[in-house]
Amino acid sequence: MKQYDLVRKIQMECPMCDKIHEVEERKRVAHTIIKGEEVAYEETYYFCQYSDEDESEFASGKMENANLLNACNAYRKSHDLLTSHEIVGIREQYGLSQADLAKLLDWGEVTVARYESKAIQDAAHDNMLRIVRNDPLKFHEFLQKNGSKLPQQKRLAVKEKIIASLDAYGREYLKRQGLESEYLCFQEPCDANGNQVLNIDKVESAISYLAERINDLYKVKLMKMLWYADSLCYKWTGRAITGLVYLHNDMGALPLGHYRIVGLENVNIREEEGYEFTKYRFLPNPNISATCLEQEEREALDQVIEKFKDHSAQSVVSYMHQEKAYVDTEDGEIIPFALAKEIRAF
Repeated sequence: MKQYDLVRKIQMECPMCDKIHEVEERKRVAHTIIKGEEVAYEETYYFCQYSDEDESEFASGKMENANLLNACNAYRKSHDLLTSHEIVGIREQYGLSQADLAKLLDWGEVTVARYESKAIQDAAHDNMLRIVRNDPLKFHEFLQKNGSKLPQQKRLAVKEKIIASLDAYGREYLKRQGLESEYLCFQEPCDANGNQVLNIDKVESAISYLAERINDLYKVKLMKMLWYADSLCYKWTGRAITGLVYLHNDMGALPLGHYRIVGLENVNIREEEGYEFTKYRFLPNPNISATCLEQEEREALDQVIEKFKDHSAQSVVSYMHQEKAYVDTEDGEIIPFALAKEIRAF
């Protein structure tokens, strides 16, 4: 069984054999212990084919730092903590340096720098970071309280970014509230939602992920692919990706509140005039990262993409009409995820 993936071959002076030759840059899944727990992470290293087997691997200082950061981020993800990349994104959203953000949050000046590298934040600091990431009003409160620690020009620039974020936040908040209102009866994990409470971040990320990899992705095909991805993930892990609830419809599975999904602020669509009605073409959103999707969730999406990327919408609908989950339900009924274990050809 293959233990590594080849990244590239590079000519360099090899410290293992003291010769200049082509070495392999490889990556693999490695394991380490962090805070008493074993963590699996992606490790990159060099391989010298001319050295003894026991001394054929080495890594640059840059690689070692990146490997340690990958391990720390793997630990963060397993404990539902923001990754270092997500923390970087918070301060970049407002044009702040590491020291600037630390000052506004009234933390030690190097705290943010440590969290963006190898130190793992505690739950209290993680919660504060999530608050300022998700709510521009809360961030404005910190600016009012601690803004005097920044130069005036920087304060004004941050305030402008907050105002811009508030405008987008207000629109997004209202649209999210509309979709969440459809799911008031599904606020606990259950068979209807695949043991996953509605997660709008994952809905938006999954849609962007699919749209990035499929040309001409329109609504009918998208909704079916979301059902297949949720069902496949449920089949593997006992938990769906998005928390969407799907209903039996003439055109196959259709998520509850599908018209509100189309209107989400972070769902990138282009309206196109069809023969009798407007068509919605879904496009990737460059501002959305797939980092909120777990590895198994991305793998489920990848398999669905591979299966249906070249199929027409009608072909996907016809395929789904043969699924036991569809055959055993009636029009308008919720399609239970218990039947997802019966899906075909995956």
